[in-house]
Amino acid sequence: VEAVHLIADGKAPRIPQSEEGATYEGIQKKENAEISWDQPASALHNWIRGHDKVPGAWATIDGQMVTFYGSSLLNASVPTGQELVIKGASKPGLITKSGLVVFGNDGKMVLVRNLQFEDGKMIPASKYFTADEATSLELTEEEKKMAEDIR
Repeated sequence: VEAVHLIADGKAPRIPQSEEGATYEGIQKKENAEISWDQPASALHNWIRGHDKVPGAWATIDGQMVTFYGSSLLNASVPTGQELVIKGASKPGLITKSGLVVFGNDGKMVLVRNLQFEDGKMIPASKYFTADEATSLELTEEEKKMAEDIR
């Protein structure tokens, strides 16, 4: 009760809090989450996972900001895949059936499972080169007849 009265009367002591040992990091901003490629694979993985989901670690691919989600360290031989040039990376990434493989400056690999484009569209990284292809449905004569009957 005494403390409440001191506050109400404006007489409560004000002791500034020490910043020693403080661990709070301010809200991360998207512009500060760009991936620096001159790091070992473990640092790349930690950067991507540390920014997963907000704000999202990103890199420039084909002149577009692409955000990386769901990384893991890859301890295997270099997989086969289609090369993807990433701005700032010393070695192109590889689009594989598992996702996007990127390389640290130590030659080790990181697997990224999902990519998000500037327009908000998110795709599995393994579908990067097939994301824009439109598929059309071709009906056989029998299926065309059945479609007419249904109409």
